Amino acid sequence: MLQLQHITAINDTTRPWLIQAEAVHRELRPQMDASYLTQLEEIFAEGGELVLATEEQAGRNAVVGLALFRVYRDTFNGRKLYVDDLVTTALKRSGGVGHALITWLKEEGARRHAVNVVLDSGCQRTDAHRFYFREGFVITSFNFKAAIKPTK
Repeated sequence: MLQLQHITAINDTTRPWLIQAEAVHRELRPQMDASYLTQLEEIFAEGGELVLATEEQAGRNAVVGLALFRVYRDTFNGRKLYVDDLVTTALKRSGGVGHALITWLKEEGARRHAVNVVLDSGCQRTDAHRFYFREGFVITSFNFKAAIKPTK
């Protein structure tokens, strides 16, 4: 049975789950810094939150998906729940994990008076795009980025 856990900080209770979540998270973001927990600590300090999807496997609970998100207001969307990362481990895709995470995110957004759930998805991720369309998402804009040169 799938269970969802909301995590907003690293502590003795959440640390084992986050250590386990790292492998799943790296399926989406293999380029992340080596110090996963340190990176999450900084993200949590800046308002990031995590929801983990877990299920029993071989007699123990295992992380099978996650969503990293934050809630904030901007002038384009108003109050929104922005999803930084959403990933289901490869062996569990198309099994309802992603749907459960999206449902939880929409409900959490409503609880916190957000008007939209918003996310970016790489242009090459066509399978993910099909999933988002099925979940009721629409394309509203392009996302552009430009590197910033470090100052001396």
